[in-house]
Amino acid sequence: MIRKLKSGEYRLYSRKVNPKTGKRRNLGTFRTRAAAEKHEREVQYFKRH
Repeated sequence: MIRKLKSGEYRLYSRKVNPKTGKRRNLGTFRTRAAAEKHEREVQYFKRH
């Protein structure tokens, strides 16, 4: 899940809510949306291998 920040950067959040905090886990901040989407695909791949 990618959200745009006020600073203009994009942050990747986990899809599930972290039960400890009740919020989504930050999986990284990126300058471009394309970079965030690329990393999101890498994360999904890693989770299954």
